[in-house]
Amino acid sequence: MTDQTAPWWTAATAYQIYPRSFQDSNGDGIGDIPGIISRLNHLSDLGVGFVWLSPVFASPMADNGYDISDYRDIAPEFGTLDDMDRLIAEAKGRNIGIVMDLVVNHTSDEHAWFHAACESRDNPMRDFYIWRDPGPDGGLPNDIQSNFGGPAWTFHEPTGQYYFHLFDPKQPDLNWENPRVRAEVYAMMNWWFDRGVAGFRMDVIDLIGKEPDRGITADGPKLHDYLQEMHQETLAHRDVVTVGECWSATPENALLYCGRDRNELSMVFQFSHVMAGWDETLGKWTRKPVALPVLKHSLARWQEVCAEDGWNSLFWGNHDLPRAVSKYGDDSPEHRVDSARCLATALHLMKGTPYIYQGEEIGMTNVVFERIDQFRDVETLNFHRIQTAQGLSTEDFLAGANLNGRDNARTPMQWSDAEHAGFTTGTPWIEVNPNYRQINVASDRASQDSVMARYKALATLRRNDDLIRIGDFVPFDLDHPQIMAYARRLGSQQITVICNLSSQSVTYDVPQDLRLSGVCAFTGRIIDVASQETLAPWEDIVVTG
Repeated sequence: MTDQTAPWWTAATAYQIYPRSFQDSNGDGIGDIPGIISRLNHLSDLGVGFVWLSPVFASPMADNGYDISDYRDIAPEFGTLDDMDRLIAEAKGRNIGIVMDLVVNHTSDEHAWFHAACESRDNPMRDFYIWRDPGPDGGLPNDIQSNFGGPAWTFHEPTGQYYFHLFDPKQPDLNWENPRVRAEVYAMMNWWFDRGVAGFRMDVIDLIGKEPDRGITADGPKLHDYLQEMHQETLAHRDVVTVGECWSATPENALLYCGRDRNELSMVFQFSHVMAGWDETLGKWTRKPVALPVLKHSLARWQEVCAEDGWNSLFWGNHDLPRAVSKYGDDSPEHRVDSARCLATALHLMKGTPYIYQGEEIGMTNVVFERIDQFRDVETLNFHRIQTAQGLSTEDFLAGANLNGRDNARTPMQWSDAEHAGFTTGTPWIEVNPNYRQINVASDRASQDSVMARYKALATLRRNDDLIRIGDFVPFDLDHPQIMAYARRLGSQQITVICNLSSQSVTYDVPQDLRLSGVCAFTGRIIDVASQETLAPWEDIVVTG
């Protein structure tokens, strides 16, 4: 039984689609909305409650759609507004909501607003963006750097000023201090809500309160004023879900975003467990193993923060991150399936909304590219240029990019062992991972012990059981180097979760409070969790009682 008074999304399992790489319907090598519609039964079978759809808005695709040129139209390579309306309706018919990926920190430089802003300094749209005169030396206004590498200022020669962009020069930042900007954004959001979307994932939303003159880019002083105004103008009285991408979110400020009385967002994506694997100097472009205790402490801390208020988002990967089984598991043929299943179990049974990134449900792995020209991501290409100029060898850069680069998540979805993994009848926009003949949906669906079977079981548990959805989270042995162990408790009910997140067997002395006689959550067999348990590599024990 589930609590019918709680928001619908608390019992849902989410699924992220990167449209360009999900399913191509017309043979042009690019995934599209009709392709997504053709695969909705896969999502329904998986038990998905809502889809986070990466941007399909009109865009010149400098950053694969995260540079929007028209918020009220669809990119032609993805389809039409009619296609989008059909996707919303057909998904709804399967009890799946469509959550659009909204980028309002910046637009494309090809947006009509920016074209007008560039006409003259006194154009009415000029103040929709952030402009500054050159510095005293005639150069940059200040030394803020773009997240994609290089200065965050680009000179516009016709008007003699610099414009600000925290990402690519083709992605100028909107000026959220301008109330006209905010009004346009809110009107657009309501327009999409009226078309039936179930909510928004808000890209880098913690950057909209920036104050560049003070060197403030994230978590600016007016950020929460803007989010509360957004809630009042768009979200209030709507039964929708919102999740904010907030790289600056910390345990100390998390509830400012998603506390139940804050009237801002449903939840945030925070990245402390991701950044634990980044080098202090070179960031994600070098190798740094993540010790399991560090990872567990990070996840447990966020469970603690949202124990009584707020709500957690649970994820291993997304379109910007490496494949989960390659980053946190073991993608060797011997352990890939078991580690993918175990990682799913460890994450999805925690409290919060779990997100499946496309392909994660079959244990897709990182790709290994041998040449820089195989990469497509603007961030990777920019940092290759910058860091090799600073002396990093291309060989070392490629090693880091193959581990942590964004293209890992963007290789096409592997549907079958047919040519191009069943993704397209044409030439894919980015190469398919060569292991698609072994790793694909068709072969996974045929096995009762597959990665996909485990994801389906986990989605069913969350949908049907309040213990999984709202039960207390109680961690154990956070410093153990191999075991992740916790209990979920609700009244007299308990579920014990013990996962061996390693490729070596381990004998675990089970704490008294985790010992339980009950039913295996996945097989229905009666199990007694003893005082000592020996777990094979990537084995899990999940017992309810």
